[in-house]
Amino acid sequence: MIWLTWRQHRKQALWTAIALAALAALVVPTGLSMRSAFEDSGLGACLRGLGHAELVTGGDCHALSQRFDNQYGGMAYVAILFVLLPVLVGLFFGAPLVAREVENGTHRMVWTQGISRRRWITTKFGLVGGTALVLSVVYALGVSWWFAPLADDGLGRFRYLVFDINGTAPIGYTLFAVALGIFVGTLCRKVLPSMGISLAAFLAVRAAVELLARPHFLPAKTLSYAVDSPAMANRFAGDWINAKGLRNGLGELVMADAQISCGPAGGAGSGGSATCTADLAGQGFGPAPYTNWQEYQPADRFWTFQAIETGLFLALTALLLFLAVRRIRRIA
Repeated sequence: MIWLTWRQHRKQALWTAIALAALAALVVPTGLSMRSAFEDSGLGACLRGLGHAELVTGGDCHALSQRFDNQYGGMAYVAILFVLLPVLVGLFFGAPLVAREVENGTHRMVWTQGISRRRWITTKFGLVGGTALVLSVVYALGVSWWFAPLADDGLGRFRYLVFDINGTAPIGYTLFAVALGIFVGTLCRKVLPSMGISLAAFLAVRAAVELLARPHFLPAKTLSYAVDSPAMANRFAGDWINAKGLRNGLGELVMADAQISCGPAGGAGSGGSATCTADLAGQGFGPAPYTNWQEYQPADRFWTFQAIETGLFLALTALLLFLAVRRIRRIA
């Protein structure tokens, strides 16, 4: 049974090995180059000096960061392509697993040759699932290592799509994609429709979790500081900012998606902080004092969020495999 499973999936294994080699050819040299530039330019030391403090008054790393962005900022767009890898594994490993057997009718021969459905299911699921697990671990470790300088440079690991290619979440996505493909294959019993429906369902579930569930895994924190304060929000802290804006003395949000600095750090208003505050009042923003406000998830919650989301997708994986086993037992 193991030999038969290998014979059936050796082409997928070959193409996967080629894809991993191509990925390594991209990730290793560019990752080494980014890490070298990150440290040699002094940006790494500067950012370590800032730490993860929410507010900072000195240690401006923006000039060094801008130089690094000019050289490697485009790599962030390449990272988006890595989001597609888990679903591709599900489409080409999961969807054909059962659907191809039933579509070609070969399941009748296998199940009448002394191989029980339970053994067939266990062997196929075990080998394909184990392969997907190894692939996802290699992918998660490699991409997380590669993306680290970009994350430390201000992108953070919490942003949409960035969160999806770091940590343990890609492992959960990959196993979920494989299980989804298997389950849909037991319903459609044809390979191409199974792949199409699996792709649509995967994207729908991922979007629902990312946009609706993830922001509410833990209650968000809030940060407020006066516009005339010498301190500014640390954009290199790696926090996930859900909302921000300017509030007046009544606590009303009078300007969304903006932060203003009237203090020495920002220098807004040529006459100093008093003139800046008067300008804000003159624009109809209500009474002073004015404060910058943001609602955010702190960077130190990254691994907690990763654990929650990975656990959610592993639970969905187990449910889909359970349903797939039930469906296979009912196939004539």
